[in-house]
Amino acid sequence: MVGAGTDKTKPPLGGGPAVILVRPQLAVNIGMCARAMANFGLDDLRLVNPREGWPRSDEYREVAYSAAAGAGALLDAARLFDSVEAAVADCHRVYAATARERGQAKAVMTPSVAMAETVAAEGERRAILFGPERTGLDNDEVALADAIVTFPSNPAYASLNLAQAVLLCGYEWFKAAHGDQPPPSTIPRAVSPPAQREMLLAFFDYLEAKLDENGFFRPLTKKPGMKRNLRNIFHRMALTQQDVRTLWGAVVRLAEGPRVEVQTRKRVRPKKTAG
Repeated sequence: MVGAGTDKTKPPLGGGPAVILVRPQLAVNIGMCARAMANFGLDDLRLVNPREGWPRSDEYREVAYSAAAGAGALLDAARLFDSVEAAVADCHRVYAATARERGQAKAVMTPSVAMAETVAAEGERRAILFGPERTGLDNDEVALADAIVTFPSNPAYASLNLAQAVLLCGYEWFKAAHGDQPPPSTIPRAVSPPAQREMLLAFFDYLEAKLDENGFFRPLTKKPGMKRNLRNIFHRMALTQQDVRTLWGAVVRLAEGPRVEVQTRKRVRPKKTAG
């Protein structure tokens, strides 16, 4: 199954920290983690002792690939390890994703800090450990990490779904590596230039005159300040020429009422005669 945001014509992004799922319990969660990784360009998935083994060959294989929603290539390329030590052997720095510090005197970071640090460490292989869905990482597994990654969340309910945790780390890595500007619009739009001061002042004069006629500036002693406040509202909008024309037209209709339709007579064309 491929999602609506999937575009196979664009080259896939890759890189980022290795995502290491330690003793994952459910095939569907492995698939959802692959999808979260693909969303943000992570491409190194490692599995440590999945409860039901890997790759799956039973009915849950289809469940995993369906949950991956087009990121099946990550599941195909996933590497299997029999211990956390083996999974992190080639890594220079390891983070443990957990909601509890476990009293191990390790640095505790948010994903944004850890992933910015990862991007800055060019040439180093880094990894994030994620524990099983029900219990999370145990103390010995956390002890293998250099630092702890935890998520700012409701202290009364800090437990995240496995794929959610992977998604948040991937999102922060992508922002640090590629920025967080939205993609350019695919809809061509006419760009209106900024409004000149002359145009704005003429609009203000018309608007304020109509407001004055209808008793807006009361009491009169506050009129200068009210005019400044009103103008500053529009200045903060950085209005374009089209914006001013639209606003001016709207104010004209409010001030003068409905537009009077001009009735025109139809031209009666003489009939052509044969011959």
